[in-house]
Amino acid sequence: MYRFTRGALTAVAAGGLAIGLLPSAADATPGSGVTGTILSQTTVGGTDYVLREITIQPGGTTGWHFHDGTLYAFVKAGTLTHSDHDCKTDGVYRAGAAFTEPNGPSHVHVGRNLGTRPIVLEVLYVLPHSKPLSEDAPNPGCSFQ
Repeated sequence: MYRFTRGALTAVAAGGLAIGLLPSAADATPGSGVTGTILSQTTVGGTDYVLREITIQPGGTTGWHFHDGTLYAFVKAGTLTHSDHDCKTDGVYRAGAAFTEPNGPSHVHVGRNLGTRPIVLEVLYVLPHSKPLSEDAPNPGCSFQ
């Protein structure tokens, strides 16, 4: 027979509440209209370098996400509208522009194609070894996806 003290039950209930308040995979905002092709990848020391071409169709979105490493991007075609966790557009990048995205879950962001032509990006991911290219995150409360 199991015996629980009042303190133990309070701790279990608090733990369950905390888990319920954490974002879950169901809260994530997956991308749509996005395809990507890895052009090159290598690992040096504990760092993965991945060069990828990404296409975002008109009306497409990357979904809210963050990166565990730094991302360097170059816009080959189209116009990318980039917004961060405070729901403000922090960049509109046209063909020929380059930008950097910082790392970590405190830098949740979304890229959107609000135009009529596909966006083509060349992106270099610099990540700790074996980390994913990006990690989904919930919408931080913005009225757009």
